[in-house]
Amino acid sequence: MVLNSPFTTWEGNDVHGRRPVVTGVGVRLDRLFARPPGATRRVIASGLDLTGEARGRLHGRFPGVEGDWLGVVDYEIGYADGRRDKLYLVDQLVPFHVLRKR
Repeated sequence: MVLNSPFTTWEGNDVHGRRPVVTGVGVRLDRLFARPPGATRRVIASGLDLTGEARGRLHGRFPGVEGDWLGVVDYEIGYADGRRDKLYLVDQLVPFHVLRKR
């Protein structure tokens, strides 16, 4: 299933099929999941690693009421202990200021 917003860009045609244009992005996890100033830090080795940048796929967009844009993004977050499994997040609304075009 594909999220169809009025602002989704499509490629293809009705004969051969239409698909949303997907743009590779980096999701800046440090900015998306910013910690409050002065918050106590406690490391949980099996927790999600919310630092750095995760690879994502932007496939839709929506404007906010105050003019800020939100991207519809699929991305993965790894675990701090380095395991191969990742948490795969689908159709997440993410503010454009945390995205970087890849």
